[in-house]
Parts: sequence; C-alpha cells; structure tokens
Amino acid sequence: MRLLEIADLVGASLEEGASDIEVTGVASLQEARSGDLTFFGNPRYLNQLRQSAASAIIVPLDYQEQITPVLLRVANPSTAFAVAVAAFAPPEVLPERGIHSTAVVSSEAILGDEVSIGPHVVIEADVKIGAGSIIGAGTYIGYGTQLGGGCHIHPNVTIKERSRLGNRVILQSGVVIGSCGFGYELQEGRHQKIPQTGIVEIGDDVEIGANTTVDRARFGRTVIGTGTKIDNLVQIAHNVQIGAHSIICSQVGISGSTRVGSYVTLAGQVGLAGHLEIGDKAILGAQSGVSKNVPPDSMLIGAPAKPIKHWKETNFYISQLHKLYDRVRALEKKSEEKC
Repeated sequence: MRLLEIADLVGASLEEGASDIEVTGVASLQEARSGDLTFFGNPRYLNQLRQSAASAIIVPLDYQEQITPVLLRVANPSTAFAVAVAAFAPPEVLPERGIHSTAVVSSEAILGDEVSIGPHVVIEADVKIGAGSIIGAGTYIGYGTQLGGGCHIHPNVTIKERSRLGNRVILQSGVVIGSCGFGYELQEGRHQKIPQTGIVEIGDDVEIGANTTVDRARFGRTVIGTGTKIDNLVQIAHNVQIGAHSIICSQVGISGSTRVGSYVTLAGQVGLAGHLEIGDKAILGAQSGVSKNVPPDSMLIGAPAKPIKHWKETNFYISQLHKLYDRVRALEKKSEEKC
C-alpha cells in the first residue's frame, strides 16, 4: 500500500513528499525493516524507536523528535496500528452457515438465522441461539441455555445447562461455563457435596480466554458484566459478580461470592478471597493477594495487597536490610572490643 492510503485509513497527518512511499508489511519497532510500518505508543520503547529501520512509524500527535523513518501522527498510535494491521492481514476464515452433518441438535432447540453449527457439536433441548452465531467443532451446549446473536463460540467449549449469554460473546477454546461450584460440607468425617443449582449469566460483548472456567452459582447467579474481557486460565467461582468493562488477566483466581465492580483491572495471578467487595475502577497489580474489601479507585499490589506507595516504600526498606545488618554487626563488635 502507498503511505497516503495508510494515512487516510488511520486518519493520520503525513509529512510532505511521503505520499508515494510503498509499505509492504507491518512489524514491531525492534523487528521492522525497510518497507515496514510500525508504531510507537510507550515511552519505554524510545530507544527502539530511534534505532528502528522501518520506513514509516505511527507516533502520538505530540511527538517532536526528528528521525529517519516517515512519521504518521495520530491521537492513539496503538489503535491506528491495529487498523493498519487489519488492512495487511489475510481475511478471517469463517465457517459455512448451516448445521454440519455430524452435529447432534435437539429438535427442541431454536436456532436463529444464518447460524453456523460445526462438526460434532451437541446442542440439547430448549437451547436458543441468536442469529449469526458461530458454534465451533466439538462444543457442547446444555439444556435450556440461551445465546444471543453474533456470538462466536470457538471449538471445544462447554456451556452447561441454563446458562445465559448475551450478544456478541466470544468464548475461546477450552472455556467451561456453568461448571459446578466448589462447595462441600464436612459431615461425619466426609466431605459431602453441596448442590450447585444456580446459573451463569454473561452480558453483551464479553470475551473469555482459553481454558477459563466460570462456575454456576450455588443458588442465584454468577455474573460477568457487559464488555468485560477475561484472559486465559482464569478461575471464577460460584456466585461471583463482575461488573461492566473490567479487565481480568491470566491466572487470576476469584473465590466464591466476591463482587468485583466495573472498570476494575486485575493483573496476572491476582488472588481474591471469598465474600469481598472490589470497588469500581480499582487496579490490583500482578500477584496481589487480597483478603479485605478494596475501595473504589484504589491501586494495590503485594501479598497481602497494600497501596502501591506503601508497597514501594516497604520494598525499599527490605532491600536495605543487609546494610542495617552490617551496621549492627559492626556496632556489636565495637561494643565487644570495649568490654
């Protein structure tokens, strides 16, 4: 593509005389070569930007440094680059509409227009699937489940009975929705299973990553709010409620009946104890261990989790302990010599 075409596509201003430069691919700052387009959106990569061999770089509007590659200035470089990447990428391969001959679909299921049901899918009675949804190979959808329109259920997903999914929900391979919550009572020296009779309810525009599990409620609902994005390998226990537009990164574990607000960020390997309240817009750093309620707009990290300023101070002092030890030992030796 000519650079002028890319500039028009992403809404960028372009340096004079650069319109006819040809771009043949996209790459990261470090890997880009002549003919490539890349982007700069984080100050930590400034050195890579200065050394990049790319022909053109998408940069923020306020970037002023002069470098060899042609600069395309936009408000959000990452978003603009995603648009450019899509223009170079091969088209998405979508399955044919209709029901594959090996699928097992109950006569009591209701399928919307233009759905795609892949090989070896099993759909039980009273399932409702909205128009344009795609159900990948080997997926199981249990009795009474409802899916909205435009959903994309990738291969080998399990959606158990009576689950409710909104519109445009994406479930990556290996996701299990509606598995039994982990509930037992110790009776006469044995763990007796507590029936898990509730459901899972997922809002519109939710995406859930590979091998993540969302347990059904003991009673009532486990809820994933509209627009929330969940990474791979996350465990969400029974009766958890997550608000709208939150981000939950890989290997997070949320214990039963905890409520997570809207626009919350849980970084990788965060662990939440049960029956907690995590306020709106809270941010919990990687590997935080949370055992108490978290107020809205908080930034916590550590195990146990604490305000990030406190955590930094504590870590600084801990890193200086060896110096304190050496000073104490020196004072002890002086004291011993005087004695």
